[in-house]
Amino acid sequence: MPELFGSMVFDEETMKERLSEASFIAWKECVTEGKTLDISTACEIAEAMKQWAVSKGATHYTHWFQPMTGATAEKHDSFIRPTGGGKIIMEFSGKELVKGEPDASSFPSGGLRSTFEARGYTAWDPTSFAFVKEGSLYIPTIFCSYSGEALDKKMPLLRSMEAVSNSAVRILRLFGDTETKRVTAQVGPEQEYFLIDKKLYNQREDLRLAGRTLFGAKPPRGQEMEDHYFGMIKPRVSAFMEDLDRELWKVGVLSKTKHNEVAPSQHEMAPVYTDANTACDHNQLTMELMKKVADRHGFVCLIHEKPFAYVNGSGKHDNWSLATDSGENLFKPGKTPSKNARFLLFLAAFVKGVDEYQDFLRATVASAGNDHRLGAQEAPPAVMSIFLGDDLSAVVDALVHDDKDYLDSKKKTLEIGVDVLPEIRQDNTDRNRTSPMAFTGNKFEFRMLGSSQSISGPNIVLNTMMADELDQFAEELEGADDFQKSLSALIRRVFTEHSRIIFNGNGYTDEWIAEAERRGLANLKSSAEALPAYVSEKNESLLIRHGIYTKEEMDARGRIHMENYSAVLNIEANTMVDMARRQILPAVSEYTASVAERAARKQSLGAVSAYEADLVKKLSLLTDRLAEKTASLAEVLSHAPSGEEESMLYFHNAVLPAMTEVRTTADTLETLTAKSAWPFPTYADLLFSER
Repeated sequence: MPELFGSMVFDEETMKERLSEASFIAWKECVTEGKTLDISTACEIAEAMKQWAVSKGATHYTHWFQPMTGATAEKHDSFIRPTGGGKIIMEFSGKELVKGEPDASSFPSGGLRSTFEARGYTAWDPTSFAFVKEGSLYIPTIFCSYSGEALDKKMPLLRSMEAVSNSAVRILRLFGDTETKRVTAQVGPEQEYFLIDKKLYNQREDLRLAGRTLFGAKPPRGQEMEDHYFGMIKPRVSAFMEDLDRELWKVGVLSKTKHNEVAPSQHEMAPVYTDANTACDHNQLTMELMKKVADRHGFVCLIHEKPFAYVNGSGKHDNWSLATDSGENLFKPGKTPSKNARFLLFLAAFVKGVDEYQDFLRATVASAGNDHRLGAQEAPPAVMSIFLGDDLSAVVDALVHDDKDYLDSKKKTLEIGVDVLPEIRQDNTDRNRTSPMAFTGNKFEFRMLGSSQSISGPNIVLNTMMADELDQFAEELEGADDFQKSLSALIRRVFTEHSRIIFNGNGYTDEWIAEAERRGLANLKSSAEALPAYVSEKNESLLIRHGIYTKEEMDARGRIHMENYSAVLNIEANTMVDMARRQILPAVSEYTASVAERAARKQSLGAVSAYEADLVKKLSLLTDRLAEKTASLAEVLSHAPSGEEESMLYFHNAVLPAMTEVRTTADTLETLTAKSAWPFPTYADLLFSER
């Protein structure tokens, strides 16, 4: 495996082997210190990269970027250049490495670009390693418009990483750390998904067009037996997982854990966590490779947040932390007074940030798909809170109440940075799966992310939020006459003012929702309620003042998310109308006629036909009702407004309820219709097919 891992990656070791010492050092300084690469160095790197890629079977290269679709995009060009006489050479220049020019007019821009303004640029991200996949050299890039606006998710993420690094280093200097030059946001995104038999998938129009089932009666069995979670992995799924691991390892993805998840046919992959930029690239690769590898094994991989009702949906837990360039985790509790004081300061900054930007963090995970999952007894509620665990909460509580008599086993007094705090152990308490933001020993697990989304958005806000709070702390402490007293007072004040966001209990209970309201915490239950937070003055100001976005870029992103919400529901609703009219209604009508004909034959023979007569009556009434509700849904769709926020609210308030009425009627019909007459595979078929 060590030979396999990263074998298709133009990584640091490969660069050191293939570049001159001067060019390697120049690249290294570019990555670690932000220095600019000159064109001659870029040309040498491009040539070495091309030679290496060709040796791995590549014939093409592509600038691989992450537009605002949430997926990735790529345009492939071959290395060939004609030399005359019908001959070619393989060529790749520094200019081609550094900059590309894809069409920018057909990607979401939120009004930043007009349709006729087609020019856009991709620019090489030298901090992300290039890799070879399927005969092409993939070069990770940022994507911007002709006039320089960010049209992607990578450029703002890189900016946010720079912001939090600068702010964290500023704090470390106050603690006497003169060595650390850079602090890196570290992320490990766990990925949940479903595997469904491809033949059954192809028979479901809703799965093919919407990625989730829009119809489906509750099956006789779901996840009640609790035997799938961590259960034995069936051979066909195991073969898929083995194949997936090998593909991920080849391109350097740190795939670590694989297991069955709670719902039938649901599984999870978890990586070792790494820097946020690489983690985002790797998670996009993971979702792409899951789908391609699944196809080879006769599966379809569903990454939708809620492909099936009645069983758990899929999330993506975002494990986030900060680490110095020497590898020290800043969220790992220390054993010395100064390390513990530093830990508590960073913890205080995080708690304050989550409390102040709870609505923004909720908005970063808002989507039509995730609305079906959050708070559904399988994922965190829509109310943001932080779980710290018993021991750490006791320390915070003592700080809040200025408890000089706070005791541990050795009866030590609590004075930050002077006396030794009670040792805060990792994994010192039970995990809380209902918490949206749980401290897990040396990192925070943001559990609200949807399985299909890019992790960039949430991490951009986490990074920038943290940078902002640390800057505020630095400004206060840098001018203090007595650093120790000011530090102690600052930490105590922050935990006192923001302790409302800390909650260690069961987030699923009605009591917590009521308590959260009493505390003044936001409960943004749907995307329609959450997404306007993108364009609130407070949240826009956060990202603008740290140079992550301009005002125009922030407004554009708000529009894009709202437009996407409406577009998803529009596709789903139109698919429902199509399936009801062209599949369910004709199939049930034909089945009803066959039952009526059977009843008539029995009556002509003098036999009792009470069952058939009753069934015909029920089917006829429900068929008429489905036709009526489908017509109502189509009518509601025809009146959808065009404005982003108006459209989003209309789809949430008018279209969704109409969709629910269509589904409820159709699902009842499914329970009364012979399996052989139902026009597509049922939940029992999809979730419990032979694997």
